[in-house]
Amino acid sequence: MIITKAKPFAEILQSLEGENTVFLVGCSECATVCKTGGEEEVKQMKARLEQEGKTVSGWVILSPGCNLLEAKKEFRKAKEEIDRADSLLVMSCGGGVQIAQEASGKVVHPANNTLFLGTVERFGHFKEYCSMCGECILDMTGGICPATRCPKGLLNGPCGGAKDGKCEVNPDNDCVWIKIYDRLKEIGKLDEFLASPVHVRDYSVNTKPSTLVLERSKTGRNNG
Repeated sequence: MIITKAKPFAEILQSLEGENTVFLVGCSECATVCKTGGEEEVKQMKARLEQEGKTVSGWVILSPGCNLLEAKKEFRKAKEEIDRADSLLVMSCGGGVQIAQEASGKVVHPANNTLFLGTVERFGHFKEYCSMCGECILDMTGGICPATRCPKGLLNGPCGGAKDGKCEVNPDNDCVWIKIYDRLKEIGKLDEFLASPVHVRDYSVNTKPSTLVLERSKTGRNNG
């Protein structure tokens, strides 16, 4: 899940300066869970903008906000409202903002700051577990990602700065390499890990911007 945080309303108003009519775009998935772009938040944004003298020509909740074909389909339905708007205020992640721009051709403004790819611990509590590095080594580290959960991104073991099992960068966090060590010992893979060569990250697998195209086989299944 992509975790987003709403921009301060004053910052949003500043970005809309000189634009009188706005069309709102929300997202039914990640932004809805994060309470930054679901139907409730879009309606609240509409009311706040109208209180500031803006005209909201319409709004739509995309499912999801980062799907180009879905955006084009929904924008065709709302073409009149979008054409009347000076810009689109997009209440989703950065990917959704760019999809809205590509699908509409309009000026777009982000209503949110995109923070990280996160997991849901419980309602309203999110934690970053994956950096989308393109080279997953979770089978080697007991299902715990050092690239993300170590503030230094160390892949070859602890830095030596941990104290009482806590990270020197953030003492509120357990040292992830101690957690990895304990987990590998628990599942009987510690000796195997210690005997393996030090992992060197291959940055070439995560060049920007990344692209993946699935090819459909004769059986109808998708092959990467």
